Amino acid sequence: MAAAEPAAMPGPPASPRVELPSSSANYLNNPKPLYPRRSERLGEQGLVLLSVVVTPDGRVREASIKTSSGFERLDQSARDAVLGWTFVPGKRNGAAVEMSVDVPIRFKPPE
Repeated sequence: MAAAEPAAMPGPPASPRVELPSSSANYLNNPKPLYPRRSERLGEQGLVLLSVVVTPDGRVREASIKTSSGFERLDQSARDAVLGWTFVPGKRNGAAVEMSVDVPIRFKPPE
């Protein structure tokens, strides 16, 4: 009598392929945030990091300040701009899904 082959143990499930949302596609034409005139005059500058929730159709559902520039005017200008942006939506296993992404906005006075 021949011995039965042991059943192969299943491996771990494959990780889902995840693509984060992107606002960098050339055709999206997202406008840069306005540099508040008073901030520019006062030499205020810095980096605002926004946490943005992008819907499956590429719209922004929510944008919150994750890291402040240290200047409320700059933070608000960045948030206001990004709320109107369009993104290439994030995907999980090829299907568009709601997903969060961090968006950095740098304000630097023109030279």
